[in-house]
Order: sequence, then C-alpha cells, then structure tokens
Amino acid sequence: MPILAASGPAEPSKAATQPDKKPMPELPSPYTPNYSRGAVPPATGQPPDVAYGAYQRGQYVTAFREATKRIEANPKDAAAMTLLGELYNQGLGVKQDPVKAAEWYRLAAAQNDAAAMASLGLMALDGRGMPKDTKAGRRWLEQATANGSSTAAYNLGLILIGSGATPDEAAAAAQFRKAADAEIGPAQHDLGVLYLQGRGVPKDPGKAAQWFRRGADNGDLASEVEYAILLFNGNGVTKDERSAARYFLHAASRGNAIAQNRIARLYAAGRGVSKNLIEAAAWNLAAAAQGLSDAWLDQTLSGLSAEERTRAERLANERIEQR
Repeated sequence: MPILAASGPAEPSKAATQPDKKPMPELPSPYTPNYSRGAVPPATGQPPDVAYGAYQRGQYVTAFREATKRIEANPKDAAAMTLLGELYNQGLGVKQDPVKAAEWYRLAAAQNDAAAMASLGLMALDGRGMPKDTKAGRRWLEQATANGSSTAAYNLGLILIGSGATPDEAAAAAQFRKAADAEIGPAQHDLGVLYLQGRGVPKDPGKAAQWFRRGADNGDLASEVEYAILLFNGNGVTKDERSAARYFLHAASRGNAIAQNRIARLYAAGRGVSKNLIEAAAWNLAAAAQGLSDAWLDQTLSGLSAEERTRAERLANERIEQR
C-alpha cells in the first residue's frame, strides 16, 4: 500500500481541490465580492492615489466620489474609469450595475488600461453586462495580456488549455509562464502541472517542483500539496519525508482534504512524523467530512479505544469548525 500516490492532477487548474466539489475559479474575477486587485493603478511615482486608497480601505463612497472628481478634471483618467467600473461591477458604494461597469471599462480600455481590458474579457466570456461572446472575451484578454496584465495572461492560458488541442498547450504554457513570473500562485501551479505531465513543455519534474514550491510560497494551496507529494516521493527534488509532512500538515490545517488524508496516513505509518494514531484518526475524520474516505485508514485505525476515538472526534470537530 503506497503511503502517497504520484501527483494527482489530470488537468491544470483542477489539482489538489476538494473531492467531489466543483473547483472554484483559480483567480477571482474583477467582480468577485470584495476583490480589490482589478483596479490597481499603474506605478507612476506620483503621490498616492486617494481614490484607490479609499477603495482598498473599504471606503467605497469616498472612492466613488474621488474617482468621479478626477474624471471631471481629466476625462482621460483611465485608472479612475476602471475604478468606477469596479465599483459598479461589485455594487460597492453604488447600486450594482454591470452594464454601467462595462461602459466605464470600455472608456478605460480606449485609454489602453490593461485592467479594464481584462475585466471586459471576463465579462464577455460570462455574458455579464453585455451579450455573451467568447471570441470577444478572448480578444479582450489578448489585448490585456499585450498591455501587461498578468491575470489576463493566466485566464487566457486557461482558455487555451481548455480547448483540448495539443498545439494550444504550448501557447497555454507561455501564458502561464507570464503570470507565473508575476508571482501568481495558481499560474505557478498550473505551469508546474504542465512540466510534470510534459504538456506544452518538455516533461521535467525538477522544474515542476520549482514552480510548485514558488506557488506554495505565494500561498497557493494546490501547489503546496503537489510540492509535498513530490518531496515525499523524491520526484524532481531530493526526497525529504519530514519536509513533506510539514507541507501536508500546513495544507491540512488550511482545510485541504487531500492534505488531510495524506497527513493522516503519515501519522498512521510514522513517516515524516512520529506515529500518532489519534492524530491520524482526527485528520482522517476531517478529510471524510469533505467526502474523501480512505478504507485503508479506516481499517488501520479500527483498533482505537472508545476514549481514543472520542479524543480524535473532538480534534476533528475543532479543525472542521476552524475552516
């Protein structure tokens, strides 16, 4: 019985997610509630952007007022236009209105604002604030990427990899690389998957491990789990069961069911951590609560006493409630 299988993902953007659940988008769209990265103004060396600063602090009415004042003073202020688009798109400080949001994004895009182009691309793909138009959405993302938007590059890569066409895999890898170089964790994960599988790039577990490690350092949960698996198996990186266990434990504490299952197996076998059947049972229960059952663990832990089971259940409940 292998303690750990090889890396699990079949497709980029789908690895190390919770079992039997629809994966969440890898990146929040600019109209995700409380998302505050889409309207980042370009670095200009000028004094701080008062309107965007208010937006970051949650002072949305002030952000709307300041952005409006700026546009009145300068009708070509693209950053202010994009910020108004964000506010209307999310319904922050104003009534939510995707159509008005798209209007402001278009005005900003006409001034070559990459964030506005990226937002228009996602809206066209979703049919939000405008008729659904996949081709137009892709064109907007391509323009945004050409203007330096790393998030647009990542989303464009997802479209390419989703086509299923082998030639598009190399193009997807190139887009993921742009976003990965900008330290976007999900892109680093997906690029790592392509290197691990040899899709669009030469198969190279060592490079896969490097990208998973960078993704993990940037807080990407799927990268953390994948890197731990490679560490444990010594695939593309020097085998290190203790370090692997630390990564699994950290990811498990963040609620990842795969990591919870893996650390449970390590505690049950005493690999990378001291053998502890109560901890193994607790993490097994936490994973099972998310739909990831494990017959081997259930059998291995069947000899626990009633008192030990109670302790494990208490620990599991505490961890589930902390998620």
